[in-house]
Amino acid sequence: MANDAIHANPFIDNVEVHITTHGSDWLWAAFAIMLLTGVIVLAWSFAVPRGQRVFHHIGLIILFTASTAYFSMASNLGYTGIATEFAYEGFAKGVYRQIWYVRYIDWVITTPLLLLELLLASGLTLSDILTVLFFDELMIITGLVGALVASSYKWGYFAGGCIAEFYVLFVLFGPARKTAGIIGKKYASSLTTSSAMLSVLWILYPVAWGLADGSSYISPDSEMVFYGVLDVLAKPVFILFHLFQLSKLDLTALQLRSGKFSASAVGAAPYDHEKAPRLTAIDNPPRQPAHIAAVENIVQPTTAKKGMFSRKGE
Repeated sequence: MANDAIHANPFIDNVEVHITTHGSDWLWAAFAIMLLTGVIVLAWSFAVPRGQRVFHHIGLIILFTASTAYFSMASNLGYTGIATEFAYEGFAKGVYRQIWYVRYIDWVITTPLLLLELLLASGLTLSDILTVLFFDELMIITGLVGALVASSYKWGYFAGGCIAEFYVLFVLFGPARKTAGIIGKKYASSLTTSSAMLSVLWILYPVAWGLADGSSYISPDSEMVFYGVLDVLAKPVFILFHLFQLSKLDLTALQLRSGKFSASAVGAAPYDHEKAPRLTAIDNPPRQPAHIAAVENIVQPTTAKKGMFSRKGE
């Protein structure tokens, strides 16, 4: 069946520089890779104990979000026209070129999650993780705003995004690697390997931006191949690689087991059979007579309440 996406969804009137059917064909291939990998990770997650699937679930969100973005781009949807700053391959300066805002919507969701895939296995403090995620979002937003600016001011946003990316990479190879080493050498080794893989790819994204969204030096088809190869390596390939790395580690050491709120409440765990075994007579001895229990309650010291919701020493 021929690919008629460009004809079914024609270009908006002012766009002169745009993808061709060849570019759309590649985007459909990338979409299929994203979707297939998402199905694989979904099946894989069922082999992991419930409550320890956080890394697989994050991978699922990333892959299905990316699949949606690539479906949109392959269908020639999710773009706008922006005037070029420079002349381009026979086109005069100021012609309108496709800028794909749907790609940035994808990145603003998926890139923080890719960092969570790494940082949740590093032991990094919550405040540091939140700061890294902020700078990652700043990196993506400055890239989007810069791509939508027709004047040379776009390069100011580009520089800001590069500074934000530098901070993210600094944390991955500095504080995050250090805290992972405290958990164990294997955790530090896994983080270093996965961070190195992702960082090499992320360094190439500003290069792609400069050649495509920034200067329009390469054609939209070449842009799709450049970004598409990076996305396939940074999402499906990276996620499978990282999950394989984590499968060799004891994830219980990370204390990331998730569960219901009720299971965390006092005395609720025994009733969550998924998290705690059914209590036996040994584990749960018969209740003492009321008059003995009352005496014991009188002589046992009580713990003073500290703050609004906690007890000191609890």
